[in-house]
Amino acid sequence: MKVIPRSSESRGQATLRKRGLSRRHLREALTFWAFVGPNLFLFGVFTFWPLIASGSWSFTKWDLISPTKDFVGLENYQRMIADPIFWRVVRNTLWVAASAIVIKVPLALVLAVLLNRRLPGSKLYRAIIFSPTFTNSVAIAMVWSWIFDPFYGLLRAPLDLVGLTSPDWLLDMRWSLVAVIIVLTWQGLGYSMVIFLAGLQSIPAVLYEAAKVDGASEWALFRHITLPMISPTTFFVMVTSVIGALKVFAIPDVLTDGGPLYSSSTYLLYLYENAFNWFRVGYGSALAVVLFFFILLVTFIQNRFSQRWVHYG
Repeated sequence: MKVIPRSSESRGQATLRKRGLSRRHLREALTFWAFVGPNLFLFGVFTFWPLIASGSWSFTKWDLISPTKDFVGLENYQRMIADPIFWRVVRNTLWVAASAIVIKVPLALVLAVLLNRRLPGSKLYRAIIFSPTFTNSVAIAMVWSWIFDPFYGLLRAPLDLVGLTSPDWLLDMRWSLVAVIIVLTWQGLGYSMVIFLAGLQSIPAVLYEAAKVDGASEWALFRHITLPMISPTTFFVMVTSVIGALKVFAIPDVLTDGGPLYSSSTYLLYLYENAFNWFRVGYGSALAVVLFFFILLVTFIQNRFSQRWVHYG
C-alpha cells in the first residue's frame, strides 16, 4: 500500500479549503450584487448621469430640440451674473430658507414640546399638524389660493376682527413672497415637529428626575437638558429644512406663478422656466450646477458650525 506523505496531505486539504472559501466568496459577491446592483443602476441613471449631463450642457447653447449643441464656454455663467432676475430669485430663495430656520424650526420645537406631554387629544393634534406633510403640494396651493382671496377668503374674517384690511396676497409684490412663506411653513411644520418628538422621547427620564430633585425649574430643564440632548435632532431638522427651502418649486408655481414680476419666484422655478418653458437648456443647466454647489456649501457651513453646539452621545 502506498503511503501519502503528511506534507502532501496537508497541502491537498489546504487547496480544498481555499477552493471552498473562493466559492463561498463568489456566492457572497453574487448575492451582494444581486441586491445592490439594481439600486446602483437606478441611482446612476437618475442621479449621477443627470449631474454629469447638466455639467456638460452648462457650457453649451441648446434648445432641447436641435440635434446639435453649440459650445459657448462660460457664456451661460457670465450671463447669470449679469441677469437681474437671477439675483431677485436668489434673494427670494434665501428669504424662504431664512424663514425655515427662524420661523418653522422654533415653532415646530414648541409644538413638539407641548404635544410630548400626556394631554387629552395630543395624538389627534399630532395627526392634524402632520397631515399637510403628505398632502399634495398642488392641492395645498389651490386651497390656500382661496384662503388668500382678499374678498371671499377665509383669512379676511380674522383680519376684519382686528380692524385690518386683507391685502391682495397673491397679486401684491409686497405680500406675494409672504404668502408663499406662510404656506411653506404650514406644509413643513408637521414633519419637523414629528422629528423633534422622536428626539424628545429619546431623552432618558432619569435626567429630568435628577434635576427636579435638585430644584431645577421648567426653563432650566429645557435649557440645560432638553436643548443639549436634542441638538443632533435640531441640526438634522435645520439642514433638511434649508435644503428643502432651496429646492422649493410647486407651491410658488401654483400659488403665484412666481409673480408678480418675479417677486415670489424661487430658484428652482426660474431654473425650470428657463430650461423647459423658454428652451434655454444650457442656461438652465448652469443654474442647476450653481444650485448643486451652493447646497454643498451651505451644508458644509452648517456642519462646520454644528461642532460648536451639537452634542452626540
